[in-house]
Amino acid sequence: MHSQDFSRQDITRTTLAVLFIGILIAASLWILRPFLTSIIWATIIVVATWPLLLKLQKILWGRRGYAVTLMMLMLLMIIVAPLFTAITAIALKMDDIASWVESLSEFSIPPPPEWVKSIPLAGDKLAGQWKYYASLTPGELASLLTPYASAVLLWFMNHAGSVAGVMVQFLLTAIVSGVLYTGGEKAAAGVRAFGRRLAGNRGEEVMILAAKATRGVALGVVVTALVQTALSGAGLFISGVPAAPVLTAAVFVLCLAQLGPVLVLLPSVAWLYWKGDPLWGTVLLVFSIFAATIDNFLRPMLIKKGVDLPLTMIFAGVIGGLIAMGVIGLFIGPVVLAVTQTLLKSWVYTEDGSEAQSGADAASQA
Repeated sequence: MHSQDFSRQDITRTTLAVLFIGILIAASLWILRPFLTSIIWATIIVVATWPLLLKLQKILWGRRGYAVTLMMLMLLMIIVAPLFTAITAIALKMDDIASWVESLSEFSIPPPPEWVKSIPLAGDKLAGQWKYYASLTPGELASLLTPYASAVLLWFMNHAGSVAGVMVQFLLTAIVSGVLYTGGEKAAAGVRAFGRRLAGNRGEEVMILAAKATRGVALGVVVTALVQTALSGAGLFISGVPAAPVLTAAVFVLCLAQLGPVLVLLPSVAWLYWKGDPLWGTVLLVFSIFAATIDNFLRPMLIKKGVDLPLTMIFAGVIGGLIAMGVIGLFIGPVVLAVTQTLLKSWVYTEDGSEAQSGADAASQA
C-alpha cells in the first residue's frame, strides 16, 4: 500500500515537472518571438560560413576579433546588402508598379510580326497565341492580366513594403551573427552535449548532421541565387531593358524563393521582341536559358558538398519546407528530413548491423 502511494506521488511529481518545463519553454519562446527570425537566420548563416571564419582566423594571425570583423563586413556586402537593396528597390517602385497595374485597362497588343512564325519548333504556336491575345479588346485583356498583376503587387507590398522592419531584422541578424561567430565553439559544444544527453552518441551525430545539412543547403541556395542573379542582371543591362536594377533585384528575391528568374526574364524577352529588337531579344534569351537552367546542376553539386544525402530527399526538403514555412523552410526542411532519416536508420539497424543481417538471412531462406 505504501509503495502504491509512493508511485502515485512520483507520477504526480513527474507530471508537474514536465508541465512546468513545458510552461517555461513556451514562455521563453513567447518572449523571444520578436527575435526568433533573426536568431534562426543568424544561426543558418554562421553554420554555413563557419569554415570560412576559421580560415580567415588562421590568415589574420589567429585573432578571432579580426576574423569576426571581416566576416561581418563580408556578410553585409554579400548577403545583407544585396537583399536589402532588392527589397528597397522594389518598395521604392511600388507607386510606379501600382500605376502600371491601373494602366492595364488601356493596354492592347499589336498583331505579331511575320518573323515570329519563323522561330524554330514553336513559331506557329507562338504566332497563334499572339494573334489570340492581339484580338482581345483592352477591357478583355485587362480582365485577364489584372488579377495576376494585382496578386504580385499585393505580395510584394506585404513582404517588402516595410523597409524599416526589414532594416531592423537585418540589424538583429548581423548582431546575433557576430555574437555566434565570437563564441561559436561554446555554442556548438552545448548543442552537441544536448544531443548526447538526449540520445547518446547517436544524438551527437544527429546534431553534426543537422549542421552539415544546413551548411550544404545554404551554400547551394544562396550561391546559386547569386549566380542566377548575376547572369540575369548582365543580360538585362546588356540588352537595354528599362528598370534593369529593379528587375535584377526581383530576380534575386525570386531565386531565393526558388521560383527562378523566368518570371522576370521571359516577359523582358517578349517585350524586346514586341518592341522590334529581335537581336537584343535573342541575346537576352540566351542569358535567360543559362540563368534558368544552371541551377539544375549547380545547386545539387553545392548541396552534396555539405551533406551526403539522396538528392530526392534534399529537393523534397527544399520544396516542402518552402511551401510549409516560406523562405526559411528552404533550410529547415532538408535538416528535418536528414535528422528523421538518421534516427529511423539508427532505430531500424543497430550499430553492429544485426537486424540487417537477420533480415538478409530471412530473405535468403525464403
